[in-house]
Amino acid sequence: MQGSQRFVAGPGNAAVHPGSADPTASPAARPRISIRLRIGVSMGICFVLTVVVALAWIVSVEEIGRSQQLLEEVSLYLFELDQARRYEKDYLLYQTNLDDAFAHVGRAHGLLRAAREHVSSSAGARSFAAIEANLGEYDRLLEQLAGLDASAESGSPGARAMIESRLRKSGARAIEDGRLLRDRERLRLHTMMRASKIAATAGIVVVLLVIAFLANHLSQQTLKQLERFVAYAKRIAEGDYSPIQPVRKYQDEFSDLVAAINRMLGEIKSHEEKLARTSRMAAVGTLTAGIAHELNNPLNNIGLTAEALLEDEGDYSQEERLQLVRDIQAQIERASSTVRDLLDFTRVEEPVMVPVVLEELIVGCTRLLAHEARHGNVKFDPDIAPDLPTIRANPRALQQVFLNLFLNAIQAMPDGGTVTIVGRRTGDGWVSVDIRDTGVGIRKEDLDSIFDPFFTTKEVGVGTGLGLAVSYGIVVKHGGRLEVSSRMGEGTTFSLYLPPSAEATVATDA
Repeated sequence: MQGSQRFVAGPGNAAVHPGSADPTASPAARPRISIRLRIGVSMGICFVLTVVVALAWIVSVEEIGRSQQLLEEVSLYLFELDQARRYEKDYLLYQTNLDDAFAHVGRAHGLLRAAREHVSSSAGARSFAAIEANLGEYDRLLEQLAGLDASAESGSPGARAMIESRLRKSGARAIEDGRLLRDRERLRLHTMMRASKIAATAGIVVVLLVIAFLANHLSQQTLKQLERFVAYAKRIAEGDYSPIQPVRKYQDEFSDLVAAINRMLGEIKSHEEKLARTSRMAAVGTLTAGIAHELNNPLNNIGLTAEALLEDEGDYSQEERLQLVRDIQAQIERASSTVRDLLDFTRVEEPVMVPVVLEELIVGCTRLLAHEARHGNVKFDPDIAPDLPTIRANPRALQQVFLNLFLNAIQAMPDGGTVTIVGRRTGDGWVSVDIRDTGVGIRKEDLDSIFDPFFTTKEVGVGTGLGLAVSYGIVVKHGGRLEVSSRMGEGTTFSLYLPPSAEATVATDA
């Protein structure tokens, strides 16, 4: 069919909340762990790890610096000893430069005393004492040699040779001690540098892994919440306004968003109720003239019959008087039926879902619109299948849907016509009701908008643009769907699909 447009709000649109953690628990009973707190804790962990790595690196650099300083001090110490040994050899060979030897030994003593703390922490106090003792012995032997040469008698050659031998051995030990200390410190420095590189690399890797883990954890938690809210938005768009239930054991900013959405859903439902009442009042206004006519006719008949009884009572037999009374009772029942139908339509009550026989509901709606139909030269042609199953619905709400659709059909046929109502069971067990008119039809470009609130193709003052919007919302709340197809000049068909009783579980607002 040309210009077919489908609006689907099928069954089972209620959201399923997987993993719900006691959705009946009061939100106040759940602890609050905000996203800000989690981000703050994560950043704090990263900051602490970074500080620890940085401090470890600083300590390592300081230790390397001390080792380098000690290495420089030991190198200077060895240089002074080498110079002292050189001047020692000059003195032994040429009897010159002994004072220079003493000067270099003195500077070596000063360097050793200055490096006491570094040497003791690196090589140990015992090693430092041994080095200092060897250097002191070397100094004393130099003094003994100088004293022996300065005395009036040079002493025996054997004594001098013994001092020279001990001096050479002591100087060699002092040089060897310095070299061992230098080599040990150089090896220690290389070890510390290698360990510092490994530790720095490991620390950076650990920090990066922790940052990546925390970032992934926070992003996954946030993305999961966003996916949930996308699902919530979809089901709300499909007409499921049931409140969102908590799914976690703690609260955060998303809990605040849930509370805001739930408040919004409450406001939407409240506005829908107001919209439904507005649409109903508009329909009541349209029905007023017909209802007045429907009441006036029986009242006139009652009045004429009662007048005839009063004026010509003696002219009627007992049987004729009884017949006139029966006529009055029939007219009273006719008027009462009209009033009951109107009261049923306008009654405000709590929305309930009860078994509904569609044929009775549809016939009742056609009776309400009987005057409108006669006035517009329109005939109702119901064709309801006898095997149509009972549906579970809110009868007042469905009555409003059918009245809106019937009124639209009547108004779409200004020159009269037929409204065909076909009720059938579909292949999947649902109930379908097609309402066809032979009116002017709906333009193709308007089909996408006809269910929008306040959209109307009627003249100003004729329609409010709320009837179809309200009807669509009611059908969606019943878990059904409402479709429309139309061809200009040939008429329009509204197809209403409702689930059988077992599937229609969502209460709707009348």
